[in-house]
Amino acid sequence: MRIRATVAAVSGALALSALAVPAAQAADTPKAPADVAAAVDALHSGSGRTAFSTEATGTPYDLNASFSNVKVNNGKNIAVGTTNVVKVPVSFTLTHGTDVNIHASDFVSGIELYRGTSFDDELWWFDSNAATCTDSSATVASCTATVQIDPVELLNEDAGAWKAAGFAVAFNGEDQSNPNLDNVGVAVTDKVAAFNLQRYSKLTVNAAPEPVKKGKTVTVTGKLSRANWDDSLYHGYSTQSVKLQFRKKSSSTYTTLKTIKTSTTGTLKTTTTATVDGYYRYSFAGTTTTPAVSAAGDYVDVQ
Repeated sequence: MRIRATVAAVSGALALSALAVPAAQAADTPKAPADVAAAVDALHSGSGRTAFSTEATGTPYDLNASFSNVKVNNGKNIAVGTTNVVKVPVSFTLTHGTDVNIHASDFVSGIELYRGTSFDDELWWFDSNAATCTDSSATVASCTATVQIDPVELLNEDAGAWKAAGFAVAFNGEDQSNPNLDNVGVAVTDKVAAFNLQRYSKLTVNAAPEPVKKGKTVTVTGKLSRANWDDSLYHGYSTQSVKLQFRKKSSSTYTTLKTIKTSTTGTLKTTTTATVDGYYRYSFAGTTTTPAVSAAGDYVDVQ
């Protein structure tokens, strides 16, 4: 298995419960985004996996802050290919006590995306940068941030159901490189959103011959493939149901002619009878791990 680098996890629940992250992951975690790095260290203080200059003392207290109205990627699933870093917008409402200064230079809030049963039991994760917040009232703010997902940091096993949690840290003037954690407040609101992290998909089509005589056979081939995060290539998606669709030249609507399955290598091949000029395409409905995709229509002139 390829050793993967990951964005360092922000786990307030770990700081509070002193649960350790699996060693295989802890050994290969790069730095968190610079503007949340110190907060990450504070939240991970209970696990002992921090970058403080010396061993920090104390235990963070429960910060009076909570998260609601969390949206990840505007409520859509997230598809990641093999090369491009995907920038995922996140937004949320932050509610806090009057004693919490969310605009202090050493206050940080953000969103963590994770795979696992709960924030206490994560398998993989990505953190946002520090959120930008605008006050709605003295105790409520609207906030936005961005989570960057690099496919280099993923394996195929990561595809599927993910969740989100909100985190906040108030350093209250403590030296962020070596704080007294008794004076640092942390808050986590778990399971504030759910989505699927998916392996980007591609679908091709070719209808032949072109042109073709009316009543003759049209052979339609194609291939369904998806990102393989283990080797950073695209491979065929086998034994998947795909619809062959057609629209007349004068129409904007596709009609399904039949449904076939991809081969063990993701290829598609079927035949139909030429009737009128129009476009043929394949359409895939998607799965939990792979997004829906439709090929661009291939035009056939019927003579």
